Amino acid sequence: MKENPEHYLLDCSGCELDLRRNPAVMGIVNLTPDSFSDGGMFQLADKKTDLDRAVDYALSMVGEGAVIIDVGGESSRPGSAKISAAEEIRRTAPFISLLRKKSDVLISIDTYKAEVADAALGEGAQIVNDISGFTFDRALPSVCRRYRAAAVLMHAPLTPQAMKWSTETLSASEEINRRVMAFLQRAVALAEDAGIDNIVIDPGFGFGKSVEENFRLLGNLRALLELRRPLLAGVSRKSFLGHAVKKQGESDLPPAERYDATAAAQTIALMNGASIIRAHDIRSAVHAAAVVSAMKNAMA
Repeated sequence: MKENPEHYLLDCSGCELDLRRNPAVMGIVNLTPDSFSDGGMFQLADKKTDLDRAVDYALSMVGEGAVIIDVGGESSRPGSAKISAAEEIRRTAPFISLLRKKSDVLISIDTYKAEVADAALGEGAQIVNDISGFTFDRALPSVCRRYRAAAVLMHAPLTPQAMKWSTETLSASEEINRRVMAFLQRAVALAEDAGIDNIVIDPGFGFGKSVEENFRLLGNLRALLELRRPLLAGVSRKSFLGHAVKKQGESDLPPAERYDATAAAQTIALMNGASIIRAHDIRSAVHAAAVVSAMKNAMA
């Protein structure tokens, strides 16, 4: 049993997300031309989004066991270009509207912009997934409060435009763990001060962190349970995994070839207390969650 079981039963704009006993899988739908793994998947020749195909893809994820669909309209990979809120809304709002008509699945909008969150929540999204932990747009908490939306608060030390990928060690042995913990403590306090109590925390794997730092965070993930909030682990197809499994002398494995490494990292995250797994490959994430849950429930 969790120390704070009430914090693991989330009210997402009137819809329940129960993480008290078993973890949930969040499926990723990127409606972008430039996301690191699957950018452009749903782009037509005229740069419009093939909404029907994108929604069918999301529904297939639900069929495989995804409890949440996380919708992104702007790439957050290191060095990506920032787009306007209007363009982000153009990419995401019609998709959310159509998906909501076809399914009652929980929908998360992956944005740090209050204007985009407002449009998405108005179309039926119930969760805001903010990579900045409410630090990039100070108007975002009030939008979440108005819609009674749950919030995923992630650690990102810099904007995506300012971040650079590095294999170097960027901090002393325990510094990254302390830095992420302190940031997320402040983010939770900021949310609570704004009247938001349905909160998930995310250490931000791959965001402004070296390969070694990402693995330190993965190994020490359980320490973040001290914040008494559900943990989201977004390790799917991340570069630090490709770096670990590449053969000597080879370049980094491309995202699509990080499937097995992703499954391993997701299992480690679940063993270390993750309550939500954000994934591209739903079936393997659902299976990892089921196996870890079966083990933990048998030992309870």
